[in-house]
Amino acid sequence: MTVTAPSATTPTTPPDQTALGKASLADNFNTFLSLLTTQLKNQDPTAPLDSNQFTQQLVQMTGVEQQLNANDLLKQLVNNTSSGVSTAVTLIGKNVKAVSDDANLSGGQAQWTYNLPAAASDLKVQVLDANGKIVHAEAPTDLKAGDHAFTWNGKDLTNTQLPDGGPYTLRVTALDSTGAQIASTTYVQGVVTGVTQGNGATSITVNGGPVDWSKVTSIQQVAAATPPTTPAAS
Repeated sequence: MTVTAPSATTPTTPPDQTALGKASLADNFNTFLSLLTTQLKNQDPTAPLDSNQFTQQLVQMTGVEQQLNANDLLKQLVNNTSSGVSTAVTLIGKNVKAVSDDANLSGGQAQWTYNLPAAASDLKVQVLDANGKIVHAEAPTDLKAGDHAFTWNGKDLTNTQLPDGGPYTLRVTALDSTGAQIASTTYVQGVVTGVTQGNGATSITVNGGPVDWSKVTSIQQVAAATPPTTPAAS
């Protein structure tokens, strides 16, 4: 007795019912207009057509079209929710740390944190503008492993203060004692002030610049300010 393995079947993608409904509605609407035009051209002048009838039909078709459009909006809302918008919104007002090489210059400063997984024997840090041009470079002396905060004062290689904006990219080049490159990781940290969604991607605004919300590695509640104490009367 020979047993034959069942053949694999390729799952079929269900048709977009909203798109099919719109296409059908468009065909019916065009047919309706053609019939209406023909009737108006050939109607008996002594017994004209009742305008209330085709007006009601137009209203019905418009209602169906509006329902289909509402289905599209609902689908878009569901997609936005699944792409992280609803989750990202909960980050507003919280202090986050996210993997990102890019930061905006805000208030004359741009800040990053880079992590060295091992101690380096040679370290170079460069800041690049949106066109890939190096606008700042330095060689930090702290070469040990771990996190390192880096703040750029917004001045370029000619000591000219650049305007706020960006993005600016931090490039870290670290070598170990054998000359092999050490793979560093760069972060930005700050309070989330907004959320944007475009082209299917969700971004949060940190220090004035966009950051992919899925790159967030830590979240902290911003500590409430302690009200000043009133000195006791002597």
